[in-house]
Amino acid sequence: MEKKLWKDHCVLLNKDEENELEIFGYKTQGWRRAFCTAGYILSCGALLLLFYWKPEWDVWANCIRCSLEEADVVLLRTTDEFQRYTRKKVTWIDLSTLALPVGSNSDGHLVADKDSVINRAVMKPQLKIRCIQVQKIRYIWDFSVKEFKKVGSLEDSNTCHSIHHKFGAGLTREEQKIRQLVCGPNAIEVEIRPIWKLLFKEILNPFYVFQAFTLTLWLSQGYIEYSVAIIILSIISVGLTVYDLRQQSTKLHDLVEEHNKVQVTVCTKSEGCKELESCYLVPGDMFLLDGKKLSLPCDAILIDGTCIVNEGMLTGESVPVTKTPLPLVESLMPWKTHSMEDYRRHVLFCGTEVIQTKATGKGPARAIVLQTGFNTAKGDLVRSILYPKPVNFKLYRDAFKFIVGLSVIGVFGLIYTVCVFVSHGKPVADVVTMALLLLTAAVPPAIPAALTTGTVYAQRRLKKKKIFCISPQRINICGQINLVCFDKTGTLTEDGLDLWGIIPSEGSRFQKIHKFPSSTPLPWGPVCGAMASCHSLVVLDKKIQGDPLDLKMFEGTHWEIEDCSTAQDGAGALNICVVRPGLKASSAPVEGIAILHQFPFSSGLQRMSVVSQKIGEEQYDLYMKGAPEIVSSFCRQDTVPVNFLKELKTYTSQGFRVIALAHKVLNLGKDVDVNSLEREEAESELVFLGLLVMENRLKQETKPVLRELAAARIRSVMVTGDNLQTAVTVARNAGMIHTGSKVILIEAKEPEGSAPASIAWRLAEDCKANTAAPRVCANTEEKITLEGETYNYHFAMNGKSYQVIIKYFYNLLPKILVNATVFARMSPGQKSSLVEEFQKLDYYVGMCGDGANDCGALKMAHAGISLSEQEASVASPFTSQIPNIQCVPELIREGRAALVASFAVVKYLTLYGLIQFVGTALLFWQLQIFGNHQYLIQDVIITLLVCLTMSLTEAYPKLAPYRPPGQLISPPLLLSIILNVCFTIAMQTCGFLLVKQQPWYRARTKCWVLPYRHCSPGNQTVPPTSPGENATSSGPQSTVLSYEDTTLWPLSSINCIIVAFVFSKGKPFRKPIYTNYVFSVLLALQLAICLFLFFADIDAVYSGMQFLCTPVIWRVYVLLMLLVTFCVSLFTEDIILQNKHLWLLIKALFGYQSNSQYRKWQRMLQSDPSWPPLNAKDIGAKSTDEIYINPTYENSDEE
Repeated sequence: MEKKLWKDHCVLLNKDEENELEIFGYKTQGWRRAFCTAGYILSCGALLLLFYWKPEWDVWANCIRCSLEEADVVLLRTTDEFQRYTRKKVTWIDLSTLALPVGSNSDGHLVADKDSVINRAVMKPQLKIRCIQVQKIRYIWDFSVKEFKKVGSLEDSNTCHSIHHKFGAGLTREEQKIRQLVCGPNAIEVEIRPIWKLLFKEILNPFYVFQAFTLTLWLSQGYIEYSVAIIILSIISVGLTVYDLRQQSTKLHDLVEEHNKVQVTVCTKSEGCKELESCYLVPGDMFLLDGKKLSLPCDAILIDGTCIVNEGMLTGESVPVTKTPLPLVESLMPWKTHSMEDYRRHVLFCGTEVIQTKATGKGPARAIVLQTGFNTAKGDLVRSILYPKPVNFKLYRDAFKFIVGLSVIGVFGLIYTVCVFVSHGKPVADVVTMALLLLTAAVPPAIPAALTTGTVYAQRRLKKKKIFCISPQRINICGQINLVCFDKTGTLTEDGLDLWGIIPSEGSRFQKIHKFPSSTPLPWGPVCGAMASCHSLVVLDKKIQGDPLDLKMFEGTHWEIEDCSTAQDGAGALNICVVRPGLKASSAPVEGIAILHQFPFSSGLQRMSVVSQKIGEEQYDLYMKGAPEIVSSFCRQDTVPVNFLKELKTYTSQGFRVIALAHKVLNLGKDVDVNSLEREEAESELVFLGLLVMENRLKQETKPVLRELAAARIRSVMVTGDNLQTAVTVARNAGMIHTGSKVILIEAKEPEGSAPASIAWRLAEDCKANTAAPRVCANTEEKITLEGETYNYHFAMNGKSYQVIIKYFYNLLPKILVNATVFARMSPGQKSSLVEEFQKLDYYVGMCGDGANDCGALKMAHAGISLSEQEASVASPFTSQIPNIQCVPELIREGRAALVASFAVVKYLTLYGLIQFVGTALLFWQLQIFGNHQYLIQDVIITLLVCLTMSLTEAYPKLAPYRPPGQLISPPLLLSIILNVCFTIAMQTCGFLLVKQQPWYRARTKCWVLPYRHCSPGNQTVPPTSPGENATSSGPQSTVLSYEDTTLWPLSSINCIIVAFVFSKGKPFRKPIYTNYVFSVLLALQLAICLFLFFADIDAVYSGMQFLCTPVIWRVYVLLMLLVTFCVSLFTEDIILQNKHLWLLIKALFGYQSNSQYRKWQRMLQSDPSWPPLNAKDIGAKSTDEIYINPTYENSDEE
């Protein structure tokens, strides 16, 4: 019973998706509510604040657990490591207000699509639907499966046939109304958050609340100047954050606003077609694409006609994409499964732009709304910006632990104060204020503001280097990066391909190569015909647009395209495009070529072909281009040169992109409809024409940057959508794979029939690129030696193999990833998955890419850098306006500097708090305290200015071969703080005790007059004075004036300056301290001020600072104590704690080894003689659940 209740109470929302959540049902109880309200009033709102920080406590206090079906409040918990809670109210949608069709109240379906979740969610007979809204997406309660289901998109279970059949004619008016009410408006609305809301959210941060408490206490003690300074600093810090958030909010709002109000022509069953504003669209609506340029307001499936779309907003690449209609086939498979991975070519995505539509004979192009609002592709992008994945970075968690640690010390101080003051019989009010004062002295209130300023400076420095950042807290994480994934095309290499040459083939022999650019134009012939017509280019706004490869190939012929859209007749646009020889082209016996029909390119088929006709002639030609191995298999073998594979390998192994061309004369009748040709029939028995060789040049910055990263021991990995052979070659040329290193290709296959999944390993160099020949490599007994950690072998694989390994060989994945360098033919989803797998091995991953096919990976990585000016880069934390990978080391340098600066500031503030704490605690022993002006100089003139300028030091230009420590709570940092606190305690206690031993020392009595005057330089003793009028024991002076105070103040103040200097270490992550001019000058000035106040025998200074006159020799002793502390502190910090070699030695002595997963695997594989496997083949399990383990791996795991 208990188990069933729990099952009803807790369910997973968005199972196995990126935004998976656990959802718990709760019911509000009146008496609990009343108790909580009383609690809010009695605690003056403190309980309310606590519930604001902890929504789960709010729900647990106000409600009782119940099944989700009865719940009026739900609690959501993320399933990641953070387990953050949010509270949502369950609301009702009332459909009874609509004039519903007859029969809907009984068993009839409300909406015609009987599979729709809306039918299963309606509560009869009240006609109500329960719903919740989570992260902008609406979920409704499905009574049949007892869980919340997403609305706002068509059911995935629909087949191709049912989409055409159910929605092809449009919805009825009633159904539109129901869907509008249930799914909500089709708009991506981002509210510009009001300033007061942002301000409240920022101010209610636990730290600022503690700060407010501290400041109230200090103000009540009359300590006004410093409190005001901190208040001003906090206001600036909060103001900057709020301004930043407001700017982002406005920018995002402006970005999405224009797509919410687009006019579209929608067709309904009864009323025909009419214009509607796009916010009224619902899933299942059918709308027309009537040839006008249109920015798509929703995701839609094309069911009729073809479209050319610019998907730059999604992919970052402004290459026009051709969309084809969803086939009308009788298949029982869901439509996405039926179209396999190519289903995207039938989908028009929200936010992309329709440039051109081509109608069929039946009328204008038609599409069916698939998803609306935030469910769309663009909505997804906007949601990922509104609700970013929280950054799991230890610095912020450690800073919090630090504050807790300091609070504990503060509590000891509180107990100590209470004991001392009570034993002296002081009034309760005094005891409480003094105890609280010492508690707050230990916790410096400037920590959050100081951390913010450090990041702000780093952000400003990055901006100067043209790197923009929308998530500043990630800058510190960049300092930890130790692996960077690079996209290839446009990131490592130049954007487009350049035509390098063409190798024609005649009579099954390769002819002399024709190089580009050349002084003589390409002679007319089948090759020239193929290059001029076998492409999918279009003319838009008098400019040729299309795939860059097609464009380069076409430009090489010097032919010209006529604007296709002008060739129209009554039946709508005829699908004809005409190309003619240009002025620079070689003379051709033809006037031009008309391209009549296209069999489009698809990544699955790896080829495209066109049917064309020379103008004025009757015969039809078919031209094909595509991957050489594929094209040659469609050709008559007697036309393919014998040395075809050898020639192909010559070029692919040099990193060239090779495309093959083929041709065939089609024997068709006179009045034949070219569009009805079967692709299989047309693409057969072709004549091989030759190879087109294109080069993809490396950007000139690529090699030096990769070399710099390698020198800094940061791994580089290539993740690309390109061909594996080309990717490996580019990786070699770029220096990712060093000369002399072996490349092992991993090929994994899905189970087929009775054959289980298999994985094969082979050396890249000695294998022919022949797919037909048996896969045997020449050197079977090859063994690879390992040198330390610089392995001289690299794994390379393609996306398909990666997918199979994840599914069937997951246990091998970590072993492979530790040495994998090239991933080719990776889809966007696989790229994100790869980044996540690297993170599971404890790598800090950077990702650098230029398109939105990298969007997911850019968001998933610890630091994503987009080299794109496109909108897509909004999803990436960093955007570089300089479109090459120089930004990567730049960002890592700044990240390291910012991280070290953050640590330095936290260390400094901790020490400043503890130095003050020790001094105040010693004075409390005799019921005294530092004077207000004394505190003021320590707090404002020293600490505040140090915090504001300490982080100004710039990054060191050379990347060190190791990273700064990633945790505040690490031995060197903790030791640094502990030792410096010990030095402070020793020095201050010495001063406190030694001053009492001096012959001129007099204890503080009740009848002291303030002896500031007559402090002549030669004076050794202070003359006794008679009681004066202002020497009452309760006067403020009496709690300050004493020789102990006059001794402890310079000791603690100058100690603050010493630690500020000692902690501002320069190399290896930051430039030396003297390059930070502001900071260096400030430290010198602060020291000068302290020495002046201490040594100046000026009465006004003494009375203002509340000092007593001491002999000069004593002041010199105080200075000597400080000098000794400085030397000891500097030696400890620089020679011992920051000594990398010493720590390595200590680690070796104690046998300490890194706990990072990837280090463990590296150590394990080094001692495994059977790794890497070569020319071996492993068999996987038949089912997905069990994973077969090869015996050799089992042994290595045990080791």
